[in-house]
Amino acid sequence: MLVLMLPIVLFAQRGSVADARTDFSSKSYIDSGATMVWTGVNMSGYLPVGYLHQWFKPNLSVGTGVTVKTSSNWTFDVNFHYMFGSNLRDTLASFLGDMVDEHGRVVDGNGLTSTLYFEGRYWSLGAGVGKVIPVSRWRNSGIWLHLGMGYFSHKIRINDYDNQVPQLAGDYRKGYDHRSGGFAMNQFIGYLFIQKNRLLNFYGGIEFWEIWSKPNRNYVLNEGPTENMKSKFSGLIGLKIGWNIPLYEKKEVTTFYYR
Repeated sequence: MLVLMLPIVLFAQRGSVADARTDFSSKSYIDSGATMVWTGVNMSGYLPVGYLHQWFKPNLSVGTGVTVKTSSNWTFDVNFHYMFGSNLRDTLASFLGDMVDEHGRVVDGNGLTSTLYFEGRYWSLGAGVGKVIPVSRWRNSGIWLHLGMGYFSHKIRINDYDNQVPQLAGDYRKGYDHRSGGFAMNQFIGYLFIQKNRLLNFYGGIEFWEIWSKPNRNYVLNEGPTENMKSKFSGLIGLKIGWNIPLYEKKEVTTFYYR
């Protein structure tokens, strides 16, 4: 009977030790910092300022990337954002020039008022570094400070659904889209939450962008050559939320010996 009961006793001891180590509700439990790698998706809403404010109204953004977090809570990442949904604030004549008549209309090839749709489009590619500052015993969660930099591009998307405006046919449309790009920086301050069992991971906070962009087309049809144009400053201010998907975590391995 003792021989038969021995495995049960050992299993009970193993379970009691494991339960003591994974009793997350215990106030004595402290989640140690871990090295992690995650990807994920995020969404933001921004208010443009500076040069972008002259053209575009508020916009939305979706993004993704890969982040590495060290055991000392430093983060390093590469990221991509695509921004959309920004309607134009400026008048058509400011970027279509003489194509717009005295009544503010664009007449198509049939002599009728054309149906055009305009929207701002942005995208960015960059990298960043951050620091997670724990505020509780969950050492992988806390206030997240992040600084990033990279390349930012923006343009006016022009849609001629009926394809009846000859001035916008083919490559001519590129002469009016005012595509520009340049160096950009961004700062984020928020809260990063990584659940103790790593199933629920998200973050949210405020993000700021500073952008220095200039036209990267050779010629803008209503303005002329772009080679001597200087960079213009723009900014974005908004709220950002994201959901993380863990890819890797380096955990401490503890070996127990029983007699």
